[in-house]
Amino acid sequence: MIRKASLLLVGVVMGATAVVTYSQAPFRFTERASAASADTYNQLNLFGDVFERVRSDYVEEPADSELIETAINGMLTSLDPHSSYLPPKSFRDMQVQTRGEFGGLGIEVTMEDGLVKVVAPIDDTPAFNAGVQAGDLITHLDGEQVMGLTLNEAVEKMRGLVNTDITITVRREGLNEPTDITITRDVIRIRSVRWNQEDDIGYIRITQFNEQTFDGLETAVEELTDEIGEDNLKGFVLDLRNNPGGLLDQAIAVSDAFLNRGEIVSTRGRNAEETQRYNARNGDLTEGAPVIVLVNGGSASASEIVAGALQDHRRATILGTRSFGKGSVQTIIPLGANGAIRLTTARYYTPSGNSIQAKGIHPDIVSLQELPEELKGRAETKGEAGLRGHLEAEEGDEGSGSQAYVPQDKAEDVQLNLAMDLLRGEKTDTAFPPSAEGAVNASK
Repeated sequence: MIRKASLLLVGVVMGATAVVTYSQAPFRFTERASAASADTYNQLNLFGDVFERVRSDYVEEPADSELIETAINGMLTSLDPHSSYLPPKSFRDMQVQTRGEFGGLGIEVTMEDGLVKVVAPIDDTPAFNAGVQAGDLITHLDGEQVMGLTLNEAVEKMRGLVNTDITITVRREGLNEPTDITITRDVIRIRSVRWNQEDDIGYIRITQFNEQTFDGLETAVEELTDEIGEDNLKGFVLDLRNNPGGLLDQAIAVSDAFLNRGEIVSTRGRNAEETQRYNARNGDLTEGAPVIVLVNGGSASASEIVAGALQDHRRATILGTRSFGKGSVQTIIPLGANGAIRLTTARYYTPSGNSIQAKGIHPDIVSLQELPEELKGRAETKGEAGLRGHLEAEEGDEGSGSQAYVPQDKAEDVQLNLAMDLLRGEKTDTAFPPSAEGAVNASK
């Protein structure tokens, strides 16, 4: 059922877990690079002149490799927040991490205004247990300022030997002073799918899309159906809240798991011939059981692909708050012994042809969490539209980002409890069950 994509990434962030998205299918070059103009060569000569002047005249002797690496990374990061250079070690780490096991702290991060921003701590990791929260801004690592470091450099400093400590200094809204948090590094084993029986409902949470995700989902559906019994099963809650994204092929496979036919997602590059469409194959793992998908401001990229596909086909009701709004695809381009580059090469579109770039997925049922007093007024993400240098929305107003708080106590989880009440028929809403009217053409 899994349909492989060509080295395509749809993950939103790279972090201490380096949750990025690498598919091992062959990379395809569609055309030769266009010839550079004379002006371009003049500019390259300018770069060479500056490079030589820095090498010869800078107050301290710089390392040539570092100068070149930072120049390359500067070129890429100036394009958009998701393009970057991966040095050989980072590239190797990424290949390992997408398999779901690596060393680190267990936080998903991005860069914002020169500081490392926590998108979300991963469940049951050292960072999660130490009290790191979504929205925290990391200002220092073991006393060294983060300002001036690239995201990759900051991530590298957060990695280290298992059982060694690192002290991160965080700036948190609502607190007057920065706070130091000491975290003991550990092997991070990402179990991307977790599930449990909620009486007559199957609850499935996907924390990210790595190589293990579809297999985990398949196991979850089978076990929950057996435990609850087909006659008693009211439906499934698919929780994608604070899921930052991951592998494109896994997002396609998860969507396919609930669909029998129709388009799941399309990707469109600079040239029309680069357009690719990914379609569902016959076979719904849940055999048509009702599904409610939970999303919030931390649901990004691959999560938005799944939510958009199931929403457009009216296969599931989307509940929560507007998603992050990352509608671009990154391709990993290996550079042999020199690492790789992560380059934004396409936008992706939901089955109805809509781009969610800098807009997000709008839920069918909007539901806000009740916030603890200390989080009131500061539990919203800026979303893709709030990232400096983001790709602009193709049309319409930008506005991604929304509330991204999820209570640890399920009894206090307003969104989850509303979803379960709807599945049991204890509450009603015109958006559930979803009407087939307005669904995209299933044979598309």
